[in-house]
Amino acid sequence: MTMLQDRLAQLQQAVAEREAQQLMRQPVTVEHYNGRLITIDGQPFLNFSGNDYLGLATAPEVLQAYADGALKLGAGSSGSPMVTGQHAIHRQLTETLSDWLGVERVLLFSSGFAANQAMLHTLAVKQDTLLLDKLSHASLIDGALHSDARMKRFAHNNMSALARLLEQEPQSMVVTEGVFSMDGDCPDLAALRSLCLQHQVPLLLDDAHGLGVKGSEGQGSGPAQGVANSELFCLMANFGKALGVAGAFLGASKTVIDYIEQFGRHYIYSTALSPATCAAVLKSIDLCRKQHWRRDKLYNNIKKFRILAADLPIMNSDTAIQGMVLGSSEQAVNASKQLKKAGIWATAIRPPTVPAGSARLRITLSSQHSDEDIALLVQQLRLLLL
Repeated sequence: MTMLQDRLAQLQQAVAEREAQQLMRQPVTVEHYNGRLITIDGQPFLNFSGNDYLGLATAPEVLQAYADGALKLGAGSSGSPMVTGQHAIHRQLTETLSDWLGVERVLLFSSGFAANQAMLHTLAVKQDTLLLDKLSHASLIDGALHSDARMKRFAHNNMSALARLLEQEPQSMVVTEGVFSMDGDCPDLAALRSLCLQHQVPLLLDDAHGLGVKGSEGQGSGPAQGVANSELFCLMANFGKALGVAGAFLGASKTVIDYIEQFGRHYIYSTALSPATCAAVLKSIDLCRKQHWRRDKLYNNIKKFRILAADLPIMNSDTAIQGMVLGSSEQAVNASKQLKKAGIWATAIRPPTVPAGSARLRITLSSQHSDEDIALLVQQLRLLLL
């Protein structure tokens, strides 16, 4: 066997092992998307797996802004923002974000993954220790691993564990999330901010699942807990969750953003966001800020779900992300298949995305779900446990 054949055999074996462990991931093709309803292989399903929390992905005004943006400004930016990729609408979007979120400057990125990588890879230096919550997203973990700093992880949302690490690591940066994507719970950001101030260390926040749904105008998890976004060393959030479009940003003081702009390789060497995408995001932000009914309906749906599902083994979360831990990957996959038979799409989440033994159904709620949708979901979840 040649070296090339041996390498291919190793890859094939790794894929076969993952499949045997019921951990194989395969994309599904959505033929039609309408928020609460998706069509896959010709069959409609109630969608309880998306992140379109406010229903903005199909809002007519957002779609029209996208179309108009493409016609007037072009489908692509054609280059890096440092060459010719920075268009007037990019500046308009960053200024709108700065005004909305109360930060001095904003940089745009193609994805939340890229933004998180840039944040940690660029801001952390060799002498630093990055202190990450144990349940941090893969993009944060990879960003930390690829930085020059060391990385340590503290027990999930555990202030005492973090305090001990801060005593041991005086030159550190604390990294957490506003809403954790698999558990749906939130840290005490006021306590975190206080602890970071006490030790004079920066606090960096990934608020991908908080932007749009937390705060009086959707400004995110920090303002919702009395922590201004300007009090964070750096904020990351994206446009592909509650805002329903695509792309991401970093927001911070002028000094921090100026530095990332000059030294952040993920920013400098990437094609800038599509102008049409920026036009759609601008309209989505406008609706998010003005149409408070979207957040009101979402939180009414969350409350309704938790009341109806009070007797089920659901995780402690007051956000749109509601987890139901089933244990083994096989149990989670089988539960997801049973729900599909009832016309409900709820994805099974398995290791390594979640810790071994905690495979689950990750249920996400939207402002578009009706009372009847939620009642049917809970009824079918209850049947899984019989």
